[in-house]
Amino acid sequence: MEALQCRNNNNSNTNKIIVVFLSYWVLLLGVYCYRADGIIKMPRNATVTGMILFGDSIVDTGNNNEVATLAKCNFLPYGRDFLGGKPTGRFSNGKVPTDFIAEELGIKMPIPSYMSVSLPAADLLTGVNFASGGSGYDPLTPKLLSVIPLSEQLEQFKEYIGKLKANFGEERTNFILSKSVVLVVASSNDISNSYFATGIRKAQYDINSYTDMLVQIASSFIMEIYKLGARRIGVFNAPPIGCLPFQRTLFGGTERKCSQEVNDASKLFNAKLSSVMNSLRHSLTQAKLVDMDVYNPLLHIIENPSEYGFEVVDRGCCGTGTVEAAILCNPLDLQICNDDSKYVFWDSFHPTQRTYQILVSQVLNKYVNNF
Repeated sequence: MEALQCRNNNNSNTNKIIVVFLSYWVLLLGVYCYRADGIIKMPRNATVTGMILFGDSIVDTGNNNEVATLAKCNFLPYGRDFLGGKPTGRFSNGKVPTDFIAEELGIKMPIPSYMSVSLPAADLLTGVNFASGGSGYDPLTPKLLSVIPLSEQLEQFKEYIGKLKANFGEERTNFILSKSVVLVVASSNDISNSYFATGIRKAQYDINSYTDMLVQIASSFIMEIYKLGARRIGVFNAPPIGCLPFQRTLFGGTERKCSQEVNDASKLFNAKLSSVMNSLRHSLTQAKLVDMDVYNPLLHIIENPSEYGFEVVDRGCCGTGTVEAAILCNPLDLQICNDDSKYVFWDSFHPTQRTYQILVSQVLNKYVNNF
């Protein structure tokens, strides 16, 4: 009888193990079958279910189309090199980092904008995009252009989680959130617009205090999305903002050189962001936090354009390329370049599709193993 009892217990334990194992794979298969191209194997056999984005125009794919703001670009010549030559609200001539990252990771493309008027439940499974062109960490920044602040993007994220749970259950929702790559892309508009271009924050803070504030807000935002279930979190640092055509026009003198003062502000923010990210790694123990350097690879392209086949770095393709962006780059502009592949920048603020493609390839090759 004891031997029989032992066999029964062993069989029971074995059955439990099999049930747990099968439950996991049913969950995995449920996500996979819903959208087969939305799940891939990253290095070290890490499963990725989708991508979730917060931030500004670098990754905005159309949220501002639904907002009453001048910071939108759902009109030509924006998008002239996108699929079908259709303007979608992407701040470039074609694809933006959102698209290239999704392609590289094998995630369904395009990642839908959360503000889209029609967002099927199936699209929720592989992630959404909350980014809004013109936004930033500083609460003042989105107010300047009446766009979606990070605080509201966070509320939309909570709403998104509620929709996931309602449609697919809590277990699958937690799986999706923990296995998605979550990217935060902000700070450019804070430094460029709120601090230097308008001078509003410059009158209130020195650059050391201002970057302290930005990094504190960034840290709080990361902790909030972690509490909500995000586990693979990548944060872009600030680019060499002083080399953007618009900043050259304002602060680069008659020769329109890169503004060292503005670039130094980016570097100061980046150093502090890196330090904070390192601290968060020790406190958010279940997260993979990746601070992603875009400053140096973009600066290398700008300083060595011929290595990448570029010819023009100090102005954008659209118009004079020195001040035009958003509504100032429009179908009435007769000075749009013919070959944007020779330009690092599309307008006075945003890189071309080709620049983004090179940049994303370099950045992902460097950081993808960290997720």
